[in-house]
Amino acid sequence: MTIRLATGADLDALVELEAREWQAELTPGQRGALMTGQHFSRQELSELIQKHWLLLAERGGEIAGYVIAGHWSFFGDWPLYRSLVKRLETSRFEMPQGMVGASNSCQYGPIWIAPSQRGRGLFAELVAELKTRVAPQYPYMVTFIAEENERSFAAHTQKGGMQVLDFFEFDGRGYYLLAASTR
Repeated sequence: MTIRLATGADLDALVELEAREWQAELTPGQRGALMTGQHFSRQELSELIQKHWLLLAERGGEIAGYVIAGHWSFFGDWPLYRSLVKRLETSRFEMPQGMVGASNSCQYGPIWIAPSQRGRGLFAELVAELKTRVAPQYPYMVTFIAEENERSFAAHTQKGGMQVLDFFEFDGRGYYLLAASTR
């Protein structure tokens, strides 16, 4: 297994993967309903590759997983992220290493692992490598997980070393706000 930063040469494969897997976080009964997963366009994926962090895990030349982190400014067009930045700017979230805010954190996620690779430790490997890459710029990575996504919540808190900062609602859906130290 190789974990590396994505390059422009990976863009077509990532666009195809996004089109195929963007609702993977939702349970079968939620797919196609009003709830939607997070989806990135070709242009957004290109910007993530060029200006942020998009790590790929490869096995045998195939993408086995990926994880994204970005500066908050990248996510500014989405109302949920604007709400998160406001929450991070106006609330006090303390972790053992210090206070978490919008100025000293980046947005982490989503993370995707191929079904055939789940349960093999790839999640923890991707998160650990991402922390190493992000650490020179930010001491914290922040994410949110939908309340009903129990599998993702367990993975992030047990394997990703993230801790719950808060619980909030947005657009009629509950979310956990989580953070992890990168150092």
